[in-house]
Amino acid sequence: MKRLLLIDDENRMLNLLSLYLTPRGYHCIKMNSAANAIGYLETNHADLILLDVMMPEMGGWEACKEIRKNWDIPIIMLTARNEKSDVINGLKIGADDYIVKPFDEEELIARIEAVLRRNSKNEQEVHFNGLTLKPDSFELTFHTNTIPLLPRNFPF
Repeated sequence: MKRLLLIDDENRMLNLLSLYLTPRGYHCIKMNSAANAIGYLETNHADLILLDVMMPEMGGWEACKEIRKNWDIPIIMLTARNEKSDVINGLKIGADDYIVKPFDEEELIARIEAVLRRNSKNEQEVHFNGLTLKPDSFELTFHTNTIPLLPRNFPF
């Protein structure tokens, strides 16, 4: 199950996104601040981030830059900012895609799937005696049981 980190200061938006994505087989982690989300990433894994731009304290632009310094997790900006310059800025600072609110549910799902598909091509799995290691996403499983790992467990 893919883990999506949803970052938005509006709880209604977080709940709506989770309502759309959970039935599609995604595990949604909801964070109402970018600082909390970055703290979460220090010890947890996410397969993709949906990031709002306009948030108090740390906005989406700054959060995207901070995330890019430490992690190579796909980021989709999901925001009401629809100016061409905003889209260009989001993509230049590291977002993999940019979706303007209000959005179409099916388009959102398609874009998430496309970004995850592109990202999964870079991932090399290692298999040994029932263990499966995905070094790019720091996932280790033994048969069907997940073994939690942290990025710092990997010396490479």
